[in-house]
Amino acid sequence: MFEAGTGGDVIEEDLKRTLEGVTKEIFGEVEMRWNDDYFPFTSPSFELEIFFNGEWLEVLGCGVIQTQIIENAGLKQPGWAFGLGLERLAMVLFEIPDIRLFWSKDPRFIDQFKSGEIIKFKPFSKYPSSIRDISFWTGSQNFHANDFSEIVRNCISEDIIESVELIDEFVHPKTKEVSNCFRFTYRSMERSLTNEEIDKVHFKVRERAVDELGVVLR
Repeated sequence: MFEAGTGGDVIEEDLKRTLEGVTKEIFGEVEMRWNDDYFPFTSPSFELEIFFNGEWLEVLGCGVIQTQIIENAGLKQPGWAFGLGLERLAMVLFEIPDIRLFWSKDPRFIDQFKSGEIIKFKPFSKYPSSIRDISFWTGSQNFHANDFSEIVRNCISEDIIESVELIDEFVHPKTKEVSNCFRFTYRSMERSLTNEEIDKVHFKVRERAVDELGVVLR
């Protein structure tokens, strides 16, 4: 709030300077612009946009609070108000390209995020997934899952493996041998995959794991 009688230009200048500072604190040094807008409780009213992904994106609306509202509240000092578009902020911070995703119940979207962390959104495909498992005895105490992951990366010429997850580890009670089961999710961002091309990659991974890591398939 400001002293009674403070001019509208002073309030407007303070509003814009403060909100530009807030925007820079959140997004860093980004290009911004102000546009005139309309809200029923402020006059004049503005929206602040930032340049994001090649286009202007509105992140907040604001304005000088109307005199009548100040008086109805029993106050004498003028002031300003603003509201942040939380979805718009999240689009920038998490690099989410489409605001409609916030209303999605798709676990491929929801499960990407954790409370208190800023995680870059990973686009997912509209095409169906296909699940395959590989189980093997590791055959050596020197086996590392990272080595297996490296084999997986070297076996594909295009991005058709969405994820690889260790879903089970079993230690034989007598021999103490270790068995791992990895689950593969195959999905293309561009098209539906055939069983033949999935099997071709999957069998290649199995063969390379045997040849290079000495595992014993189950």
